[in-house]
Amino acid sequence: MTRWIPYPAVTAGLLLLWLLLTQSFSAGQVLLGAAVAVFAGRAMALLRPPPPGRIRIAPMLRLAGLVMIDVVRSNLAVAAIVLFRRRDRVADFVRIPLDLADRNGLALLALIISATPGTLWVDYDRRKRLLLLHVLDLIDEAQWVALIKDRYEALLIEAFER
Repeated sequence: MTRWIPYPAVTAGLLLLWLLLTQSFSAGQVLLGAAVAVFAGRAMALLRPPPPGRIRIAPMLRLAGLVMIDVVRSNLAVAAIVLFRRRDRVADFVRIPLDLADRNGLALLALIISATPGTLWVDYDRRKRLLLLHVLDLIDEAQWVALIKDRYEALLIEAFER
């Protein structure tokens, strides 16, 4: 069973999602959804994701709260830039050296950064541990470096690596 369905929970979740999105539980949709879910599960196995280690819950809860606050703030800031056409803002790239090495932590950091309006994870050099970040309203590069390292990376290191 593991050979054909390497990630049974992912496969079952994808099948359920397929059925919910198609809003049909007919035999054809169940078979088609199962085929897609098995194919996607096997494709995920080819990527060889690292097994999740022990994750500490307390830093993850603090991180979730910070991210929710930051997403609301960023939405308001981007809306102000777009609606009021503030021309004093400069979009630019910021290079941020990271200490975080855990692949799951890096993936979560990429998700957080890309989900926050006004920022985008552009590139990550694994050898140099250097993140290239695009910021819509760059005022102070050092402030962005401190924000990512102190606000997000520190909690991710605490959650994934200690």
